[in-house]
Amino acid sequence: MTILSINNNHVSFQEGQTILEVARENQIEIPTLCHLSGCTPTGQCRICVVEVEGVSELLPACETLAGENMKIMTHSPMVMEARKTILEMLITSGAHNCLVMDSPTFSWSSNQMGIMSKPWHDALCPSYGDCRLQDLAIEYGITVREEDLAWEDHPLDDATPIIVRDFSRCIGCGRCVQACNDVQVNLAITPPWGRRADHPDGWYPIADYEACTHCGECIQACPVGALFDKKSFGKAPANEADLIRTTCPYCGVGCQQLLHVIDEKIVKVTGVGDGAPNMGRLCVKGRFGYDFIYSDQRIKMPLIRKNGQLKEVSWDQALDYAVDRLKTIIAESGPDAVAGVSCARSINEDSYQMQKLFRAVFKTNNIDHCART
Repeated sequence: MTILSINNNHVSFQEGQTILEVARENQIEIPTLCHLSGCTPTGQCRICVVEVEGVSELLPACETLAGENMKIMTHSPMVMEARKTILEMLITSGAHNCLVMDSPTFSWSSNQMGIMSKPWHDALCPSYGDCRLQDLAIEYGITVREEDLAWEDHPLDDATPIIVRDFSRCIGCGRCVQACNDVQVNLAITPPWGRRADHPDGWYPIADYEACTHCGECIQACPVGALFDKKSFGKAPANEADLIRTTCPYCGVGCQQLLHVIDEKIVKVTGVGDGAPNMGRLCVKGRFGYDFIYSDQRIKMPLIRKNGQLKEVSWDQALDYAVDRLKTIIAESGPDAVAGVSCARSINEDSYQMQKLFRAVFKTNNIDHCART
């Protein structure tokens, strides 16, 4: 058994594990911003730095391999000071007004007031109450009440009908890049990313909309309010919505969703991170296609055409009518005169029953599936 020490507690670990993995296995909290589970660690944000005895500099826990007899401190004075400095730099280098929202506007700086006049800043930040940067800033006692935010004009990408990329809030963590390239493998957001000084001409994680499927995985991965969907902007404060877990209705895969509900109305949809089979992933329909629920054009009852007009009938009437017509057609023209198309939104068991109905009962092989066409 291989042993190391974290905060003077001896714990075991397996060869190849990082310090962050060992800490989390033992319920020891190390904060992260850039780390995305299942992806290669980048050590980009440096919030996860820890102090290792015998090493002169702080090491990023997310990409530093654990070693035998290591003595690690996760919240030493040096570590805490480094994290506070990093958080202050991130907060004051972008359009982050969350820490002054509860104070009267007369105490705001001119830059803080100016932020509110920018596009998509007139309402509460879409990640307010569910922002990792905000959480850490509060935890580490960061304040900008007496400071001017040293932020400049950043690019704004809101040309698409679904996703807004507001780079004034971007912290360069690279999670959206990994979510697109490593998780969804769409390859629509390309490197480089990171500190502005390192990439003065190409720092921002720009999207290639020829490759983008608008799945929104980048939105879910973003730890701040830099990426959000237009439909939920201003409608879904994190601390007000009820979260209801359900199964996506769009196909037979069975992806797990969280419906964000306010006043009995869905205002946002996210994937369930540990929910099989999708493990947080959703397609464009599963994440954004919920408007139809409230459409006044929804068909709510079966319809039968009578005298050229569609009339609402009961389910029993509709089923009896379908049975009678199918029997009549088969009797007059044979079983190959009918055909069926199974719905891709149905579960696999329903599609199996559909083909069994046509092959075993109707005696025809005229059965297909709409996902193949």
